[in-house]
Formats: sequence, structure tokens, C-alpha cells
Amino acid sequence: MQNLPIGNVSFTTFQLNGFYSLGEWRRFLFIPYFLMFLLCTTANSTLIFLIVSKRSLHSPMFVLIALIAVVDLLMPMFFVPNMLLNFLFDWNQISLVGCLMQIFWVQFVGAFQSTLLLWMSVDRFFAICRPLSYHKNMQLANFLKFTVVPVLRNGFLHITVVSLAGKLHYCMKNEIDHCFCEHMGLVQLACEDTTVNNAFGLSTAFLIPAVDFIFIAVSYAIIFTSVIKSGKSSWKALNTCITHIIVITFTLIFALTAFVSYRTKNTFSSNVRIFMSTMYALFPSCFNPIIYGVRTKEIRLQFLKLFKSVKVLPQ
Repeated sequence: MQNLPIGNVSFTTFQLNGFYSLGEWRRFLFIPYFLMFLLCTTANSTLIFLIVSKRSLHSPMFVLIALIAVVDLLMPMFFVPNMLLNFLFDWNQISLVGCLMQIFWVQFVGAFQSTLLLWMSVDRFFAICRPLSYHKNMQLANFLKFTVVPVLRNGFLHITVVSLAGKLHYCMKNEIDHCFCEHMGLVQLACEDTTVNNAFGLSTAFLIPAVDFIFIAVSYAIIFTSVIKSGKSSWKALNTCITHIIVITFTLIFALTAFVSYRTKNTFSSNVRIFMSTMYALFPSCFNPIIYGVRTKEIRLQFLKLFKSVKVLPQ
């Protein structure tokens, strides 16, 4: 760690020292995180290939699943490779500009995980509760009106968060107790008042995943009520709804636990907080394609066909 700089100088380079308390055992973290990264890239790439290449999967629902797979594929790319090199070779240096860029892309792309699940709940609402108008409402021109506000919201909030962090002077120390640049992991190193940064960062956490979750819960409550009133004929259509709820619930728990742990007095150790942060970024990326592949009959059948064709080719 560098000493406190003289005068009003601000650090422009930082060290990412997440899990350093584990000592030599820290290197072994490469194995589980590499396996998760490999699972994420392989599963999401396969899912994208299936949906793009099979015309039978070109319906709005499967297009949204493909978009989730794109987000899940991109999300770990912004921090996992650097994290793995850090574990193996202690390559832990990052510039302030690189740190701010990593914060923006991880948070901006990650925000669309919950936002896409919100759009999928809209799709299920029209499919189950308004089936006669489904194709009209899910046409691209009409569906765009449901996407404009969330996209503008996500972009504005995260650009503001990163801009505010970029204006701070960092002269406390140049060590970030994390495996990648997280907003509060960087901001807490500033040597000036960070009340606005704390408040805006926490507001962003609640205005995106929490608000998305509320709208998803409301839409599914309407869907469940409609299914109960109509009988058992639509219960099969609820499979994807249940899947969405499971995924976003776990993601929201990990994300909000990580965000709140920086801002409140708690008993979480540094390693637990870092683990939570990596899981809210990696958990959906690893398990979304598996859940959708297993629980969605059409995707499962196309995957089995692909697997059989690949298995036959070498012969």
C-alpha cells in the first residue's frame, strides 16, 4: 500500500486485494471461479446459438431469453478474466479510469438482468391474461414502448453514479478490498464527503432491481389470479413465471445484501461481502441458461437434437 500522498494529490492507480486474508489458499479460488466462468460462457453461447439458428424459437419469448443469455455472457467478461489472473499471478493493478469503466459496465449490463425479467413478465402477462391481443402487443413497434423507460432509467442512473465517483479525490489509500471495482469499494477510499455518492448508489440499487422486482411480483400476482379463475388449462404456462421468480429472488438477495453491507454496521466479514458481490454478478449468468434449458420444453428438445447431431458427426 502506498502512503498518503502529499498535498491534494489523488491516487490514479489501485490494487484489488479481495480475499487476501486467505493467504496462500487464495490461489485455489481460481478453480471454482474458472469453472463458473466456463459454465457461463459455454451454456449461454449454446443457448444463443440454438435460439438464433432455429426458426421455431423465433417467438418473442425466446428472443427475450436470448437477450438474457447475451447479458449473462457479457456480464462476467468485464471482471472475471482479470479476477482469475489476480488469483494466479497477483496481477491486481488497475487505473482509476479502468476502475470507473468496470464499475459502469458491470452495473449497467447487470441491471438488464432484472429489467429483461421484467420484460418477460410483460410477455407472460399478455400471453396468459390477454392471449387474443398477444401478437399485437408483442410486435416490435408496440413492445418498444415497454422498453424505452427502463433503458433510459438504467443508463441515466449508472452514468450519474460513475460521474460522481470520478469527481472524488482518492487519497486515503490505494487498496480496494475487492476482486473487481465495485462502486462503494472505490468510493470509501475518498478523502472527502461521500454522502451524495452513498445515497445515489443505494438509490440506484433500489430503483432498478427492487423496482423491477415489485413490478414483476405485481404482474405475476395478476397472472396467478387469472389462472386460478380460468381453471387448470393455463397452469403449464406458469412454468416460466416460476422460473423468473426464483432467479430474480436469488439475484436480488445477493445484490441488495452486497450493496447494504457497505453502508450499514454489520457482522459480515470482508470475504463474505466480496463473495456476495461476485455471486450477484455470476449466479444468474451461470444458472439462467440451465434453468431455461431444462424447464423450457422447446429449448430442451432443440438442445437434444443438437447434441445428437454433434455426437453423430465424428462417426
